[in-house]
Amino acid sequence: MKQRTLLTNRRYYGLDPVHLRAATGRALARVVGLPPERARVSANNLRHDFSMDPTQADALVKEFVAEGLLDPPTIDRTGYGLTAQFVELAAARVVEPLPRARAKQLLIEACAVAERINDEDVHNPLSIIAFAIYGDYMTTAHHLSSLSLGVVVDLRAPTRRMRFGRSMRKIEGALSIKDSFKSLSSFMRVRLVTDIRVIPRPFNVVFEAT
Repeated sequence: MKQRTLLTNRRYYGLDPVHLRAATGRALARVVGLPPERARVSANNLRHDFSMDPTQADALVKEFVAEGLLDPPTIDRTGYGLTAQFVELAAARVVEPLPRARAKQLLIEACAVAERINDEDVHNPLSIIAFAIYGDYMTTAHHLSSLSLGVVVDLRAPTRRMRFGRSMRKIEGALSIKDSFKSLSSFMRVRLVTDIRVIPRPFNVVFEAT
């Protein structure tokens, strides 16, 4: 299960993120240890867990069903099933958003990481051709939920590969590159590609190998 990140300056499904995490956690606690066919919660339980009146709770449950967070009742099953998305909210981390000024500094640090990988990580069979920023950074928002990088990689030139000792496999090299960028910040999201054209648009090229 991936860990969901909720930002303190945003509301989710009309709720404060701390309230949302606590409420989904209470609902999840009701079904811990139960077999799948019994791991369901009633509308009344959800109303209590989210501390809402019947009208508000009914609207929220309908939204959760529509968004795939709850499985609705069926002919042979009463109550609502908690989906993986619901469980992610219960285990989410709540953090302050990333200021744009800090994001710009992280991009400078990411360029240094790319240069180091290309110049020093000769045991890695992959090198970085370029990387581009996309997603939240390309909006006008002053506070960001993530910093998404599309990193273009290619096989390292034979003359630049380690001649002695064990070289990484390509999958190991890819994971090493991802980890190097992610170590800069928990906000960093890294997507490795072999063609810059597959990076989601709009994007802006930040680094190109010389």
